[in-house]
Amino acid sequence: MKRVLVTGAGGFVGARVMQQLSGRLELLALPRGLMARAEQEELQTAVQQLHPDAILHTAALSDTGYCEAHPEESYRANVEVPLWLAEAARNTGARLVAFSSDQVYAGLPGDGSFDENVLLSPANVYGRHKREAELRVLDRLPDAVLLRATWLYDLPGYGLPIRGNLPLNLWRAARTGQAMRFSCRDYRGVTYVRQAVENLLPALELPGGVYNFGSENDTDMYTTARQFCTVLGIDPPLEQADWSRSLRMDTRKAQAGGLAFDPTREGIRRCVADYGLTDLL
Repeated sequence: MKRVLVTGAGGFVGARVMQQLSGRLELLALPRGLMARAEQEELQTAVQQLHPDAILHTAALSDTGYCEAHPEESYRANVEVPLWLAEAARNTGARLVAFSSDQVYAGLPGDGSFDENVLLSPANVYGRHKREAELRVLDRLPDAVLLRATWLYDLPGYGLPIRGNLPLNLWRAARTGQAMRFSCRDYRGVTYVRQAVENLLPALELPGGVYNFGSENDTDMYTTARQFCTVLGIDPPLEQADWSRSLRMDTRKAQAGGLAFDPTREGIRRCVADYGLTDLL
């Protein structure tokens, strides 16, 4: 059984990996808090002691607003730590699969969808740091796999940590009556996290490189929000905005490598069914 070290094992994605893939992989975790405080030597020593076959790097500082206000913290978490792990992977002979982000596409003109080879100039600190990490990690470790993940979501349950995401935000708006604004010119994929976790198994076998990772979406975010509300059986106040952005990704490269995702509008149906909410369907 493959030994896989999961960084961020207590976080939104990492905790789901630890629960969902248990029994299919021998899952390892670093001591709690090590990622936040360790410098390069301590982190690499910890990896070497565990001697994994692969490192699955899910930890990140992913709040775009926080990264904008605290670029030094973002740089450490989103550039330096992945580089340290790449070095540790090279020293131990481990594969490295690390999460990047669809935010690398922020600022591109047009509606997408964008493939992995488009020329990038990310419009925010988080996207710039993720892009720098991609380039520097692959320079150091060419067989590393960088997954440009979409916005991920889940529902509360399974005793797992939860954070704000599209269905939870919509539910909150329905409960409180506070309007949410979505642009009819904003495009991005939105992905059910448990399906993303399942796709990490084939991702561990991909050739090195960058891959768009998640559900494709052919509708704008206002329409997407309406679609989610229909499936969830809620009717929060939604307002149309008119600002332009596209993070929409072409996932054909990942599909060719054996990864498979529902389209965004179908992923929410899978999520509702998984949680036994079939009366909503």
